[in-house]
Amino acid sequence: MTDNTTRLDHVVLWVRDPAASAEFYEKTLGMASIRLTEFTAGEAPFPSARVNEETILDLMPMAMAERMQMLPGAARSAGHPVNHVCLSLPEADFDALRTHLEEHDVPVSDYSYDSFGARGKARRSFYFRDPDGNVFEARHYD
Repeated sequence: MTDNTTRLDHVVLWVRDPAASAEFYEKTLGMASIRLTEFTAGEAPFPSARVNEETILDLMPMAMAERMQMLPGAARSAGHPVNHVCLSLPEADFDALRTHLEEHDVPVSDYSYDSFGARGKARRSFYFRDPDGNVFEARHYD
């Protein structure tokens, strides 16, 4: 990618079991795992899940929190200081995701309508959690 405009590169999620989380994101959300083989072999500190060609979710082991010394207080962020991460999908993919989550017994919230986001008002959205309690919102604008 040669376009250097500001973009969201990655989000770090604290997880208990990165391999299990990678499996959840791949099998339940359809996000390809990155560096999972290297992680399980002890060659990478954490795996990631690809959201799209530009953005990934880093699945950081909670055990690494104490090493987060780049910013005072960063180690205390292990847990859930982030309210939620929002995924914007086309309408058909949005509907398919909800169906897939329900088929895999992942609890989902009721729909919200016309909630504001990066592209204006989203027609519908709902929330769900990953196995570590991280909250996600799924939405569509079309």
